[in-house]
Amino acid sequence: MARTKLNPEFDIEVDGDPYAWRLHRQPQWSRDPAERHGMAIAVRHKEGQREAVVEFPPGPQPKYGAPMLKPSHIAPALVAKAITSAIAAGWEPLSRGKTVAIMVDATGA
Repeated sequence: MARTKLNPEFDIEVDGDPYAWRLHRQPQWSRDPAERHGMAIAVRHKEGQREAVVEFPPGPQPKYGAPMLKPSHIAPALVAKAITSAIAAGWEPLSRGKTVAIMVDATGA
């Protein structure tokens, strides 16, 4: 799976297993609470095919003119905890199948 500069993939190791992750979606805010979405990261095991999309809560809306979220702003510890939570929620990274969507809290748990 080739990634462009606009959507780079980063390596991370969790519990001795190699994973790759990328920023899947920027946070989106709206006046309608049902339209608000937090950032989402896509994760896959380096040896597997099945992806998990881990979504975080939207959090507070940034001030007007704030820069967009970059993957370098996301702490590796947060990504590692989100991967651990996804596995605990039933994601099997080495299995085959459709992408799994998992919601976590702001800390990745």
